[in-house]
Amino acid sequence: MAPRAYWKGYLKLSLVSCPIALNPATSSSERVSFRQINRKTGNRLRQQLIDDVTREPVEPADKCKGFEVGKNEYLPIEDEELESLEIESNHTIEIDSFVPAAEIDKRFYDSPYYIVPNDKVGQEAFAVIRDAMKGKGMVALGRVVMSKRERVIALEALGKGLLGTTLHYPYEVRKAEEYFDEIPDLKVPTEMLKLAEHILETKAGDFDPSQFRDHYEEALTEFLRKKQAHIPIAKKEPAAEPRNVISLMDALRRSVQAAGGAPAPSKKPRKRIEGQREMLLPIAGKQLQKEAREPREAKKPARAPARQKKAG
Repeated sequence: MAPRAYWKGYLKLSLVSCPIALNPATSSSERVSFRQINRKTGNRLRQQLIDDVTREPVEPADKCKGFEVGKNEYLPIEDEELESLEIESNHTIEIDSFVPAAEIDKRFYDSPYYIVPNDKVGQEAFAVIRDAMKGKGMVALGRVVMSKRERVIALEALGKGLLGTTLHYPYEVRKAEEYFDEIPDLKVPTEMLKLAEHILETKAGDFDPSQFRDHYEEALTEFLRKKQAHIPIAKKEPAAEPRNVISLMDALRRSVQAAGGAPAPSKKPRKRIEGQREMLLPIAGKQLQKEAREPREAKKPARAPARQKKAG
């Protein structure tokens, strides 16, 4: 049974609209979680709201939002006042434009949602909007109000439904220059680059999320199983920190050896000397040269044994 919808409203493309429901496409509820407890009694702890000035407990009914207008001065805001700010995207996702999916900067992606038709009457209109986007490499951009905030949402066809991903606003995405400016411009030697590229090629594969393993979650589950069964848990020594690389080239060569094989050496054209005839065959290594000489040596006639002088 599908979980309860996170958001319900309408999807609108020009004059075509249909009722839809949004459901979170990801979940963290399967992770191991902990509760805060009293170490002495083992009882679960409950958090309590305390007035920052009087230090007295506050009842839930007396709690409300406040906008800070000065130091320790807040403007009270009621939920009803925020709900009165009716805008169209409160209940309708209207498609404003279509853009190439490849043009969306990955930093702007936030949370994914599965979008499904919420009424049999609107299933045909939903299918029309969905199929119009299939195979085009285009993403529809619209707006939706979620958690009392208007968000831009990108819609794309996914199977029989739609995938909607909320996007960050530009002011929410930090500028990369603030972090990358101090990285020096270095000229990487060609041989180092070829070794690194070879390592990359040996590890190349297809994207397969079924191969992802949460090693910490597995270790945590095993730890809890042993602790609950009162099995002694051996304390592991902390992992040794990576040693400083003395020779980057040596580290790359060892990495290539560990991965198996070596990158094909780059063939540079030899400088031709004026008047020199081109060789028909490349110069072989010592072993091949030795093997090449052996047939010629075998063709040489064997020397006749030296005549022995007769005695007397």
